Amino acid sequence: MGFERFDIYRKVPKDLTQPTQTGAAISIGSCCFIFFLLVSEFLTFIQTEVVTELYVDDPHTGIGPIQKIPVNIKLKMPEMECKYLGVDIQDEMGRHEVGFSKNTRKDAINGGKGCLFITNIHIAKVPGNFHVSTHSSQEQPNNPDFAHEIIELSFGAGGDAHKHLPESINSKAFNALRGHKTGDKVQKGSSFDYTLRIVPTVIDKLDGSRLTSYQYTFAHKDFISFAHGRKLSPAAWFRYEISPLTVKYAEKRQPFYRFITTMCAVIGGTFTVAGVIDSMVFSAQSMIKKQQLGKLN
Repeated sequence: MGFERFDIYRKVPKDLTQPTQTGAAISIGSCCFIFFLLVSEFLTFIQTEVVTELYVDDPHTGIGPIQKIPVNIKLKMPEMECKYLGVDIQDEMGRHEVGFSKNTRKDAINGGKGCLFITNIHIAKVPGNFHVSTHSSQEQPNNPDFAHEIIELSFGAGGDAHKHLPESINSKAFNALRGHKTGDKVQKGSSFDYTLRIVPTVIDKLDGSRLTSYQYTFAHKDFISFAHGRKLSPAAWFRYEISPLTVKYAEKRQPFYRFITTMCAVIGGTFTVAGVIDSMVFSAQSMIKKQQLGKLN
């Protein structure tokens, strides 16, 4: 009787207990209910939760220069020959490059009549614009037509960034202009103006890796540009502003100890409630039997 005194789960001999059909039904129902809750909790436990956070980003890294943002551009221009096209870059820090050609590829389409224009540039985290135009060409086309389809316009990790994103994050926002086409009703010789609002985005993965990319929203218009009564050469303009706020998505998973705590609570709580219900039903049945036998005072 020494060590056994610490047993808080005292055992009742089976010959002192009385099984009932009602108790059996309640027990089976409780086990089914516990199984359902445990499966639900397990499915919740293995799922990844995405926590969203906003913070103000510093465009400088220490004392170094302003960070650069990669820009991935892929335009299909069915009515413009490749030899006329180039990309120009301007920003509020005084940058002005005409005919930027590094990392640029131009593939002829439509029998040489059109062009698939692909380039990768870097922009500073300050307001500015880049535009595809004929400004850098020594020879100008007679009737330039800048009708186009945007296959890709993305910032940072590129248009394939959505493949690495959690399903709960809207991947379209990282390449919002993908598939955008100029309408058939646009007047030939029009310029196209896109205003972009770029939001830096950081995604912390469960494996500890970090993906940096950029979401953006846009508004657009088309117009015929004139200066001093003379029609200007058209272009496709992309004017941008960088949001000072950074969106952070952090993947998190429920810790294992919380799952164990919930599992214990489900099992213990269910059996406790079931025991109370069983006791109430048994007491009610006993009172009914006593009443029927005339033993209830």
